[in-house]
Amino acid sequence: MRPPTIRDVAERAGVSKSLVSLVLRGSQQVRPEKRRAVLAAVEELGYRPNAAARSLSERRTRTVGVLLNDLRNPWFVELLDGLNSELYASGLRTLLADGRLNRRLGEDLTHTFTELRVDGLIAVGTLPDPAAVRTAAARVPTVVAGTREPVLPNVDIVAGDDELGARLATEHLIGLGHRHIAHIAGQGVVGELRRRGFEAVMREHGLSGSATVEQGDLTEEGGYRAAVRLLSAPHRPTAVFAFNDMAGVGALSAAEELGLRVPGDLSLVGYDNTYLARLRHLWLTTVDNAGHDIGRRAARRLLDRIADPARPGGVALTAPVLEVRGTTAPPRPADWPSRTGH
Repeated sequence: MRPPTIRDVAERAGVSKSLVSLVLRGSQQVRPEKRRAVLAAVEELGYRPNAAARSLSERRTRTVGVLLNDLRNPWFVELLDGLNSELYASGLRTLLADGRLNRRLGEDLTHTFTELRVDGLIAVGTLPDPAAVRTAAARVPTVVAGTREPVLPNVDIVAGDDELGARLATEHLIGLGHRHIAHIAGQGVVGELRRRGFEAVMREHGLSGSATVEQGDLTEEGGYRAAVRLLSAPHRPTAVFAFNDMAGVGALSAAEELGLRVPGDLSLVGYDNTYLARLRHLWLTTVDNAGHDIGRRAARRLLDRIADPARPGGVALTAPVLEVRGTTAPPRPADWPSRTGH
């Protein structure tokens, strides 16, 4: 049997096709009894609107392209949850692309999104090719979420206050009594902001000489390797502030491998407050970067931009919060030997 059409619905309800279209679009210009008749006919026939035909008539696809820097980052999952819930409530669906795959294949996935005629684009995280976002933003309403780059006219940025978050983490460690503190740094503008916050607090407390920065690559493996280098040094730090939770988990693995107790021998702070930090056997002190709220606010900014593409771009920052858990404590006394004898 062929699927029911809008003509079948109109005949069953005893109305015109144009009136059925008005009801399906949620128009308020339909009398209640006519609306009830149409909705009853839709239910009885099992009618489902043709999305392609509706897109042609409305000149909208009701889809949003979301380009993620790396799908493996668990913080992006929380951002997506906030993003999707807000877009779904407005009748929009998301098409998801992985920037890591983009790099591997050498393809510009923003171009794919524009070819699919998405209603809007959200770029999440630090992308390797800001020029692609710049090109797409000239053709489709665009919002950047979770990072501070690229800065473009008529493009909104929604992110956490990374410098403030790094300051909170560093102040916490200094407040516990730590003086030799290391930072496993990230990349891009976000990495620079978090490093800047760390170094500023260390400088303000007269601890620049005992501050160490070791470059990581945002992954658990990168955090592990950076921590091994830090903790194998002759004068190892008593505390480490990692760029994100994944790097923090890598640093935790390195500490355990080297026979160091956390937090007895080493205090550790992550960033993002992902599900990893909340696992009971890790229970990582971290900075809550409000991923769900950033996603929700990014969706709202995109909806506003779809309604008014010419509106000036702006930057909206969420305030981070320190979540103190089980991986930070005062440094042990110098005469209290660790299991490795350090």
